[in-house]
Amino acid sequence: MKKILVVEDEPDIRELLGNYLTHDGYEVSLAEDGVAALSLFSQGEFDLVILDIMIPKIDGFGVCEVIKKQSDVPVIFLSALGDENSLIKGYDLMADDYVTKPFSMPVFLRKVHALLRRQDSSDASRNASRIVYGDISVDADTMEVLVGKTKVELTTREFDLLSLLLKNPGRVFTREMLLDMLWDYNSFVDERIVDSHIKNLRHKLGEAGNCIETVRGRGYKVAKKDL
Repeated sequence: MKKILVVEDEPDIRELLGNYLTHDGYEVSLAEDGVAALSLFSQGEFDLVILDIMIPKIDGFGVCEVIKKQSDVPVIFLSALGDENSLIKGYDLMADDYVTKPFSMPVFLRKVHALLRRQDSSDASRNASRIVYGDISVDADTMEVLVGKTKVELTTREFDLLSLLLKNPGRVFTREMLLDMLWDYNSFVDERIVDSHIKNLRHKLGEAGNCIETVRGRGYKVAKKDL
């Protein structure tokens, strides 16, 4: 049974989410502030975190930052903050989706289903052979990424993104294609999440990350000649 942590300080919304998710067959834990959320997260293994931003003690941005440093558990922000700066900050913190209030519960539940399905698919597909591209070596069996002899820690989404690009040198992937292939629910997700993941991936890979090229007006690729 999938385990979901819901962090929401509004009792009515917290209870509503808990009831709907439980009815859909998930095991749900509830927290009303950032401190309680991190305490629960440290005590168990979760498959998804649904996180409000404006919560007491530690806000949602702070909670997400801590979680992403410790694991690659997917995080969905659920917030009344719908301004561009808040969305960009959420995606920069590696949130997997950002939903603004008020929201449609049926649509939200489908986001949850799609995200968990994609996570399962990503886990199951990580059995390909090692990919070597320049100084970068990727082992899908162990999820180990090396730049030269230095190990690079990537999240699941970053790993899948890098693997896809390296397996297809020279091919241009649009943001929409990447959302469809790696997120599997592109109609619900802002395309800027792709840019945030590419930015973080390049940063972690250092100079080797320059192999990921931006194709202006189209998307991203790695050059075939560098293989």
